[in-house]
Amino acid sequence: MTLFEAALDKTMAVEITRIPATIHPDSKRVIARFFMPGTKDRVKTIIRKIIDLTDEAAGNILNDVLRSFAKRHRNISRIFELHFSNVQHYLDAIDVDKKSLGQNKKLLIGSYFTMEYSIEAAAFFNPSIVEDPYQNGLQNGDKRVIVSFRATGEGHISSIVFRNAVIDRKNNIEFLPSGPYVDVPEVVKRHVYNKKTFLEKLDEMHIHKDVIGIVMDRLQDTFIYGELQASLEETKKSVKLTPSKEKVLNAINWLASSHYEITFSLDTAISERVIFPVSYSESNGIEDARFVKFIDDDGSITYYATYTAFNGFTILPKLMETNDFYHFKIMPLHGSYAQNKDLALFPRKINGKFAMISRCDGYSMYVMLSDNINLWQNAELIRGPELPEEFIKIGVAGPPIETEKGWLVITHGVGPVRTYTLGVMLLDLENPAHVIARLHEPLLTPNDQEREGYVPNVVYSCGSIMHNGELIIAYGMSDHASSFAKIPVDELIVAMERA
Repeated sequence: MTLFEAALDKTMAVEITRIPATIHPDSKRVIARFFMPGTKDRVKTIIRKIIDLTDEAAGNILNDVLRSFAKRHRNISRIFELHFSNVQHYLDAIDVDKKSLGQNKKLLIGSYFTMEYSIEAAAFFNPSIVEDPYQNGLQNGDKRVIVSFRATGEGHISSIVFRNAVIDRKNNIEFLPSGPYVDVPEVVKRHVYNKKTFLEKLDEMHIHKDVIGIVMDRLQDTFIYGELQASLEETKKSVKLTPSKEKVLNAINWLASSHYEITFSLDTAISERVIFPVSYSESNGIEDARFVKFIDDDGSITYYATYTAFNGFTILPKLMETNDFYHFKIMPLHGSYAQNKDLALFPRKINGKFAMISRCDGYSMYVMLSDNINLWQNAELIRGPELPEEFIKIGVAGPPIETEKGWLVITHGVGPVRTYTLGVMLLDLENPAHVIARLHEPLLTPNDQEREGYVPNVVYSCGSIMHNGELIIAYGMSDHASSFAKIPVDELIVAMERA
């Protein structure tokens, strides 16, 4: 044990127990992505070479491809058809009639523009945990849960994946075997945009140019994705595009494409569903989803997740909504105080308003209240980084959990040598800006096995769950793998009250 670890551990008032359920990345889990192997001229050359093959040669090559990849994907021929449709417009450029092509050559062309991507080859970390909507067929004292993870593959592109597990009466965790395939959903862009809100978001993003008015004046007060795309195309034809104006048009498209819906096939197991980056705003990853089971005032249940979209240059805080983990709605979060990472939604309204914890200044924790779950225009400070292990910054480590004594909030702090530890505090149920109690030392610090990884010296959580009187914390280990720990809730609260 290092001197720093010893200093952190010596004042521990409660004992946290690590659960022997570590999940490591599995490089065998792959999706079939669209692949663009070069410039437009290169694409046309590749397609021409395939078309010039005899029908027999094309059929033989395709059969070899299908034999090699059909067992790795649920419907590889459908994927090849989809990827052929992405490049079929190049046929006109080489004077080829699509109708003259046989099915084998279409599929073969699609296969050349397909690549396998190992979604979790690099890392499987930063888990969140919620109660599964389906709880039938369990023993007394058991709970079925859905655990989401941030999976990272080649190029450090992150996606959201899921696993099913059962927590038994002793709070042991048993994960169900993963399904044989990994599937991406169908993407449906049918969001209805509000012009006023759309313009306000562009303003929050500091995007200002007269070309915005030209685009938006063609649209009604509400519009859909296709109508916006048509207006963008008309604007490109009618306006002399300077580099700055083209940048603004790209930003409008970037914001529009960040709203979408996705649907998974009903024959997919939860472990087979992967939410891979769809829009340009997510092109470099979907980071750190924090799922919460939200119960509205009328008793209806919706599962939400806040997460960070990253395109390699900027971040965009976003909200995901689902009722069944098959169909998801995705949209950006609006408001001047929803412009940073580290957001977590409370599991119910407080005094009739949605509530969320944020880190809008980059290093302190705030609570935000709003009538609109997508719009956050005010924030009240909860507390800043006060303890040695959080002098750099403090943030939330998953949605708050309601107890009789208050909102139980797991936090993360960043201290010396950029070491991440987990802490805990208790917030007032009706005024969550008020800290009732907290521990004055870390609840969990990386041990010798957890400190080695892609980003060393890190324990980081995106969610916890309460079951059978204990708090079960799902956490990532140094941006590589994931594990779990548990602690009696009553003991934890008493320890905070005495601290």
